Amino acid sequence: MQLFPSKKPSIPVSRDLKILLIIGGLYALSTFISNTFVNVFLWKQSGDYMDIATYNLFIYLLQPISFFVAGKCVKHVDRTLIIRIGVIFLSIFYMVVLLLGEKAVNYTYMLGAILGIGYGFYWLAYNVLTFEVTEPETRDLFNGILGSLQSFGGMVGPLLAGYIITLMDNFKGYSTIFFLSFFLFFLAIVCSFYLKKRKATGRFFIREVFKERKHNTNWRSVLFAHLTQGSREGLFIFIITIWVYIETNSELSLGLFNFLISLCSFISYYFVSKMVSSKKRKAAIFYGGLALYLAVLLFVFPTSYVTILLYGVIIGVSFPLFNVPFVSLTYDIIGKSKNAGNWRVEYIIIREVFINIGRVLAIIVFIVSVSFLDPIFIIPVLMLVFGGGNFLSYFFIRKTSI
Repeated sequence: MQLFPSKKPSIPVSRDLKILLIIGGLYALSTFISNTFVNVFLWKQSGDYMDIATYNLFIYLLQPISFFVAGKCVKHVDRTLIIRIGVIFLSIFYMVVLLLGEKAVNYTYMLGAILGIGYGFYWLAYNVLTFEVTEPETRDLFNGILGSLQSFGGMVGPLLAGYIITLMDNFKGYSTIFFLSFFLFFLAIVCSFYLKKRKATGRFFIREVFKERKHNTNWRSVLFAHLTQGSREGLFIFIITIWVYIETNSELSLGLFNFLISLCSFISYYFVSKMVSSKKRKAAIFYGGLALYLAVLLFVFPTSYVTILLYGVIIGVSFPLFNVPFVSLTYDIIGKSKNAGNWRVEYIIIREVFINIGRVLAIIVFIVSVSFLDPIFIIPVLMLVFGGGNFLSYFFIRKTSI
């Protein structure tokens, strides 16, 4: 059976689709320039895992709440306004970081909350718009192109940021990259004005969609798959960054690490989007999730920069293999669920809630664990426990019928 067929449908070249990809690319470049280094910026001020965990915890607590609020709003106002609000909050985040400077670590709750609100509004609108401008036949390719743009941003952003911080005075370098992120988000706001106005009408059926999991086994399976996926993300999104910095004590080395991941992802996204057929999505999810988990074994033993780079290569290649079919399968299941045309916003919100439940649970377990146990001992254990989140996702979606 062929995992990699030779042909894929061409993606439509509508103006909205191109603008949506441009916004996604600007978002990726902006976040990759600064987001990785926000965790390091806070770490250098306190050296305490609790501060970093608290910052990330509040991101994932506020994100589903803002998803819910944005979902209610999108039923009554132009959804392009919702994506604009999200980008504005993301811009405000970097303005606040610039203003707080070296006192930022004293406001981890507030910074996490602002970023979580921005993420919620942005991704609610972006996911809904993606759902509308793509069809089942083109979603793999669209997600592959978007993934390639994100990977390109991941190559350029961290490397540029690491070089700037190393070249300049420490705080001046951080100020520069935070300002660059602010400027790129401003460009994304401008681009959003060129999107066609799209307004959804009707009631907000969030309870009905949540209860639909009792009757729709495909929907229930997807939700649990996203919960386990989120459990890995919640922990790994900041732990790896801090460990690389501790190992190298260099922002430039951290930038090189992220560059390597994104370079591998860029290549992988290209081939996955071209070659993985819809019939072989589950096989790709299995192998991608398995590779992501096996990579965690590198942290069972004492790490070096070389093993960290090897981890980056494996993650860079494997994540697109998992993510492209996983996202496309999710959209297809939503598209064939009850009243998908009218309830698509609610489906996306509930999906996001489950992802963030997984993230929050992982971070809470982390906070409790490092409060009572030696971080050097317990962190590798937690990575082994939660590192299999993507792999577990396969076992929830393997029986879905679509």
